[in-house]
Amino acid sequence: MPVIEPEDTSLKDLKGLHLWHGDLSSCSQRVRITLAEKDLNWESHVISIPKNEHATPAYQAINPKGLVPAFVHDGVTMIESKDIIRYLDETYPEPPLRPAGPEKDAEMQAWLDRADKAQSDLKLLSHEFLFRGRKPMTAEDVEEFAAAHRNQVLVDFIREWAGTGQLPKDKVDAAVNRTNADFNRINAAVGDQDWILGDAIALADIAWMPNVHRMWLMDWPLDRYPNLLRWFEQVKARPGYQKGLADWEPDGAAERFQAYVAERDKSGIHVRNYGALAA
Repeated sequence: MPVIEPEDTSLKDLKGLHLWHGDLSSCSQRVRITLAEKDLNWESHVISIPKNEHATPAYQAINPKGLVPAFVHDGVTMIESKDIIRYLDETYPEPPLRPAGPEKDAEMQAWLDRADKAQSDLKLLSHEFLFRGRKPMTAEDVEEFAAAHRNQVLVDFIREWAGTGQLPKDKVDAAVNRTNADFNRINAAVGDQDWILGDAIALADIAWMPNVHRMWLMDWPLDRYPNLLRWFEQVKARPGYQKGLADWEPDGAAERFQAYVAERDKSGIHVRNYGALAA
């Protein structure tokens, strides 16, 4: 259980479950889905990414990386979503979201690690194909963000993304190729079973739900992966998906994303025109 000692020492006095999260943050979504699947009560602390609330001194005193989510249980703080959802399943074992046996558990951890690694590609593709219309940033906005945020990796990414009308094609191609490979892997895993690890939903599924949902928003051609598409239809029918992801999306967000994707498609800027999807 990776635990941090935040600068904000008042967190040690908190009782119960507390989550600092963003509405469209994929890592926040997987934690909220897990909380919903467990039917747990928790205290919500919403951090607005478009308003750069993750760059404030107050929030960075909670999560020094300036990212969401941050999670506190009875004064203990964790900040990595894959660790948080494992902790929740270990602490609240019913209903179980892990398969029995050390071999299957190791397989599940590999899926969690792979989903965690995929976050950098998800960030790049989301910013390129969805978020330019949601969060336009001037040069002054970028400099203000850079001065406030301690996470240099994120600052460098925002500088590159906001500084051009389009991210470098080689980077987009590479992100598309890796995502396509991940989706092919899920497609194979659910070829003869309902869920990634077998007949029951597990944390492996929850870790990937937000990623597939995000690509669905950007009109990724999911019909390339028939088994994954069937799995995703099951996902969307889960109460946890509705309570932990769909219910937190801003009103009309999906429609606005759809319109933005269609508008850029007129100029040939669509995810299907990159990497393996264009082959």
